[in-house]
Amino acid sequence: MITTATRPASSDAHLQNDVLNELACDTTVDAPEVGVQVHGGVVTLTGTIASYPKKLAAVDAAHRVRGVRDVVNQLVVKIPTAWERTDERIATSVRGALKADILVLDERISSTVADGIVTLEGRVEAWPQRAHAEQAIQRLIGVKGVVNLISIVRNGARPDEIKRLIDGALRRQADREAERIDVAVADGVVTLTGTVRSWGERNAIERAAQYAPGVRRVDDRTVLDPMR
Repeated sequence: MITTATRPASSDAHLQNDVLNELACDTTVDAPEVGVQVHGGVVTLTGTIASYPKKLAAVDAAHRVRGVRDVVNQLVVKIPTAWERTDERIATSVRGALKADILVLDERISSTVADGIVTLEGRVEAWPQRAHAEQAIQRLIGVKGVVNLISIVRNGARPDEIKRLIDGALRRQADREAERIDVAVADGVVTLTGTVRSWGERNAIERAAQYAPGVRRVDDRTVLDPMR
């Protein structure tokens, strides 16, 4: 989990206003539906929102605001009547979306749908396959949330080789940020430590690590410090 270095912080009221403005500027979010509370730099999002993608977009918008330490997501997805689907119809749509995505090994993935929440399970060979399966169903009509329990099969890649690949990816993709990140690898689990200046930077570094061959999971212990 990302942590935050000690630093002078904006007042909670100022931060709340910045988050509200960021939500209002994001055309993928219905800003009036989202309530924002801030305490000690921690943002809590509340309210009822019309779709799962809008819920994800609201969280991303909050994280983009400088000074935000963590986001507590209490948004509830309530599907409009015109978009409501039975779990059976959602399950059919999920299977169709998995089969239609050329980047997804659908035969290795099973799904369970309960009250619009889709749980994915199975075993795939690489993290991108896991990520693409989740992305394939996030925007399906009627889906209220996705729980991704897909695991990555061990492929025997050596820790030093995985680390070399990740270090190279960070240098290519993150440029100067790579100098502040340490990478450790054990049994396919990558541990990231160091400092990042923003949530977006943190996501870019995490993606660079996740997509290296042989990575089964990323343990992100980076520290958010906008002043670096």
